Amino acid sequence: MNEPERDRFDAILETVIESLPPRIRGLLEEAPVIVEDHPDPRIMAEMDLDPETDVLCGLHTGTPITERSVMDFLDEPETIHLFREGILEEAGTWTHVEREIRITLLHEIGHHFGLDEEDLTALGYE
Repeated sequence: MNEPERDRFDAILETVIESLPPRIRGLLEEAPVIVEDHPDPRIMAEMDLDPETDVLCGLHTGTPITERSVMDFLDEPETIHLFREGILEEAGTWTHVEREIRITLLHEIGHHFGLDEEDLTALGYE
């Protein structure tokens, strides 16, 4: 991905974030969004995904709210990762990137709240 494409993607992401309801936007202070071109090969391996055939658009790391305890020490900070190349591939064209960013971002925010893949699919955030 070249620099103009990154800039275009990031501008669309900012538009999506600004369009979220204020309470949802506020969650991004607790679980910041990190945007990268593609996932690290180690992440793909840990998830048992093949970087040649599997597409990863986003990833939530950290402990979901529903699994936290006051006795827990958070080993890993809450973070939402978005992967530009996966989102663009899933969108198919730049015309659909905004929609795919929104779906991916809300999907990962859902994981922050403890929703699993089945819950997110039922909500349309697959």
